[in-house]
Amino acid sequence: MRVERIAKDKVRIFISYDDLEERGIERDEIWRNGRKVQELFWDMMETAYEQVGFEIAGPIAVEAFTMPTEGVVVIVTRVPSLPSRAEDDEDEDEEMHVEVDVTYYSTFVFRFDDFEDVVRVAHALQDYPVRAVLYFYEGAYHLFLDEDSMQEMDYDAIWAICHEYGEYCQVTSAVLEEYGKPIVTHNTLRYIADHFPMS
Repeated sequence: MRVERIAKDKVRIFISYDDLEERGIERDEIWRNGRKVQELFWDMMETAYEQVGFEIAGPIAVEAFTMPTEGVVVIVTRVPSLPSRAEDDEDEDEEMHVEVDVTYYSTFVFRFDDFEDVVRVAHALQDYPVRAVLYFYEGAYHLFLDEDSMQEMDYDAIWAICHEYGEYCQVTSAVLEEYGKPIVTHNTLRYIADHFPMS
């Protein structure tokens, strides 16, 4: 388990599939919010406090993203408490219960600084049945890939190829749709491979 502090009120936690296996948690069990997942969450919070001094003090938001070969990325954000709840909370038990509301995004996005790297990925993946959209966002190319369109046996290969040329990032498809500039939206990988030969 590895923790990175990415803002004053936000941390990113990397959990490998080996970490999950050691705790007896199956890959698909992480989304069920059962007892083991609650215990894992508190282990994460303890580790976050020990490693980067991140402490829960009020309500939080939790998001989780899968990485096909590497594990799960969990982002925990402290959110401001509502003033109206302050008085009510005074009489509550000191032990705080947090309901871990994990959101599963069946997508992943890779960032590329150079369009030539996008071309290389497109040539390598053009025969895979995967839906992809290419955006330009914040000065770089972002390739959105829809996991639901992939065959499970292809996950590792697709991930490895994208990771070789690009960088996995936490930008969501919603952000790209709203703020990014769409470059290629249909038959993306095949289109790029057909129109841009390898240099």
